[in-house]
Amino acid sequence: MAKRTRKRYTDEQKRTILAAAQKDGLTALQVQKKFGVKPITYYSWRKKSGAASRRGRPAGRGPGRPAGSGGNAAGLVGVVRGEVQTRVRAMLPEIVRGEVNRYLDAVLGSGGGRRRRRKKK
Repeated sequence: MAKRTRKRYTDEQKRTILAAAQKDGLTALQVQKKFGVKPITYYSWRKKSGAASRRGRPAGRGPGRPAGSGGNAAGLVGVVRGEVQTRVRAMLPEIVRGEVNRYLDAVLGSGGGRRRRRKKK
C-alpha cells in the first residue's frame, strides 16, 4: 500500500479556508468537499484560530449562552457561577449525609444499633 503524502497549508491558506467556511456557514464535510481539508484538520485550525465554535456563530456564543454575554457580562456570570458553586460545595456534604442516613434507616430500620452523630453548630 502506497504511503500518502501529507498536504501542508500555509497560514494564509488556512485563514482563507476558515473565513470562507464561516462566511458560508459550511459544515466540516462541506469544507472537505470544497477545499479537500479533512474535518479533523478543519476543526483543529478552527480551535487554534479562535474562530466560530459552530457554523456561523461567533466564538463564545452557543445555544445556552444569551446574546450579549461577552465582555463585562461574562465577568459577572463567572462571579455568580463561582459563588453558586462555592455555596453548593458547602451544602453538599450535609445533603449527602442526610440522604445516606435516611437510606440506612429505611434499610436497617431506625435505631438499628447505630449511633447518630450530633450536628455541629
